[in-house]
Amino acid sequence: MTTAITLPEGAPEEVVTVAKVRDIDLAPFGYKGTLALITLDNGHDHNRPNTLGPQSLASLDAAITEALSHNPSAIAVTGKPFIFAAGADLSALSFLNDRAQALAIGKLGHDIFRRLDESNVPTFAFINGLALGGGLEIGLHCNYRTLSATAFTGLPEVFLGLVPGWGGATILPKLIGPEKAVQVIMLNALNNNTMLKAKDALGLGVVDAVFEPADFLEKSVAFAAAILSGATKIERKDYSSDPAWDSALATGKAAAHKKFGGADLAAPRTALELIAAAKSNTRGAGFDAEDQALADLTMSDPLRASLYAFNLIQKKKKKVEGAPKSNLARKVNKVGVVGAGLMASQLALLLVRNLKCPVVMTDIDQERADKGVAWVKAELQKLVEKKRMSAEAASRLAGLVSGSADKSIYAGCDFVIEAIFEELSLKQELFKSLEAIVSPECVLATNTSSLSVEKMSIGMKNPERVVGFHFFNPVAVMPLLEIARTSHTDDATTATAVEVGKNLKKTMIICKDAPGFVVNRLLTRFMGEITDAVDEGTDPAVADNAMRSIGFPMSPFELLGLVGPGVALHVAETLHENLGPRYRISPTMQAMVKEGVKTFYVKGDDGTVSANPAALALIHKGSTPSTAEEVSERALRALAEEARMMLDEGVVKTPAEIDLCMLMGAGWPMHLGGILPYLDRIGLSEKVSGQRFHAPGIASVLK
Repeated sequence: MTTAITLPEGAPEEVVTVAKVRDIDLAPFGYKGTLALITLDNGHDHNRPNTLGPQSLASLDAAITEALSHNPSAIAVTGKPFIFAAGADLSALSFLNDRAQALAIGKLGHDIFRRLDESNVPTFAFINGLALGGGLEIGLHCNYRTLSATAFTGLPEVFLGLVPGWGGATILPKLIGPEKAVQVIMLNALNNNTMLKAKDALGLGVVDAVFEPADFLEKSVAFAAAILSGATKIERKDYSSDPAWDSALATGKAAAHKKFGGADLAAPRTALELIAAAKSNTRGAGFDAEDQALADLTMSDPLRASLYAFNLIQKKKKKVEGAPKSNLARKVNKVGVVGAGLMASQLALLLVRNLKCPVVMTDIDQERADKGVAWVKAELQKLVEKKRMSAEAASRLAGLVSGSADKSIYAGCDFVIEAIFEELSLKQELFKSLEAIVSPECVLATNTSSLSVEKMSIGMKNPERVVGFHFFNPVAVMPLLEIARTSHTDDATTATAVEVGKNLKKTMIICKDAPGFVVNRLLTRFMGEITDAVDEGTDPAVADNAMRSIGFPMSPFELLGLVGPGVALHVAETLHENLGPRYRISPTMQAMVKEGVKTFYVKGDDGTVSANPAALALIHKGSTPSTAEEVSERALRALAEEARMMLDEGVVKTPAEIDLCMLMGAGWPMHLGGILPYLDRIGLSEKVSGQRFHAPGIASVLK
């Protein structure tokens, strides 16, 4: 019996996943013998996945011992309904302050899981639902694996700053080969933690069979009986001499280099080292290497920062800070979108897909309105072609979208959002005209990125129903939604906006109606320091790459190409007008907009990316260049200064909300945690304002 580990004082109490054993007679399935079935269950419904902390591991260990004592023909592990296991219980990791304890936790998992592989009877994993990280690794230690057709699985550790440390990095390359292992362990994790669907897991060889959920357990037991009887045989390939090892590792290295802007981060580097070692390592040697790697990473700042970011995102998905009671929200049965350009059409598509109610669009003439509707319908058809939606569902949704040049189409709408040109007078006129058409309870929302929402409501009869509802481009992909309250916006309007945001599956923050809200205010200040440095004479390549070393996936000028110089300049001018001269207007940016130069980089016919000569020719060349270190320092100082002012002004209530916005709306790297913990760690917070944003230590932030 393996000895369990006591967690450090202050760590959250473990939600224990209990492992229980029952015997299944295999005779009805054509084999004389019994199967000892171990079921993992934490006693909660499927909203609380099984997780694996020290006590849970000890329960599994005891269950394996009990199962073996029954002298079964085979042992199988499955989970509670819809859930196998979501992996290690990460909630206590940030409280560990002793590497020896981190090492012991890694070794504990290995010692228990490997009993399944080293058992004197065949072992099976009946993966009946979600299986991530350590959950999948239980399955990898078993001799055979079945998977429910609706289940998702994967190894997300590298995404979090860890490695698959309970056998995954050693077993998977030997099981499916180096190329596929790099795909699962590295590429999927770095691609926003992409999980494997059942058909993909089967195709890669991660599992041996997939069955529908309705009779999954019965089919899995029959599969086990067929394996035991010899009626079904699973062939395993030896990948030790596979010629693809070097190219697979190179692919993984290139993916990490691109994701983190060339920064050498420990988690992806270590994962590749473990995969490489799996080619010749014994399992025991591989597990020992995983233990050491896991202990090192657990005690590192990037892991604790990633955990803070991950936990923050998970928490804020469920609860919006400062949201009114949900019972105040009004029903939304019809939605209006003002505008039919690309942004408005993206909004209409998102709304009809998620709310599944009539969506009406308008533009200045019928032709433009029809074009927007046609775009939405074409995108629905693309989803059918990609097999992400049935033809019937797409046809039903397409029938809910209509367009007109007549604003009277908005009569009966419960929620109208405008996405017209960013000019205050136009939006003021629009809202006044809408007020004469819709009911006094209809929410009027604006997708403005920088204009005053309150000024849009001047002169209205019901300014309390106006709210900022700011999405990020591309609308379907970017998870953040900023909800901006004016001094008039009432709780019913805010609650309705939050409810719509939840239905759109967005992560939300509620902020004060202030210039640029949160993300654009910080990004514009940050970008301004980079463009100022270039205008002052700094080499563009030096200024643009100054932040690469800390792991930004996209440089400021690459981001500029995505946003567009016109939009960026407009936001900068708005913030300059409202917040003062610290938001300087770049003459280079003005020249780019005037001359219609839309990108700082261009791609050649051979695929190589280089600086755009047209943009370089427009640079305002000063005579006081800066070094990369100086550019980085000034950009980060500006962020620290602006964040402190935003908190003092009450734009948001907590530093965590600023962290969330930059993670979800600006792509701030997960391994840095949040922007404010990072500024705390490097000492800039105190240099700029004399105080930290968060209490010392990420662990205290996580409590």
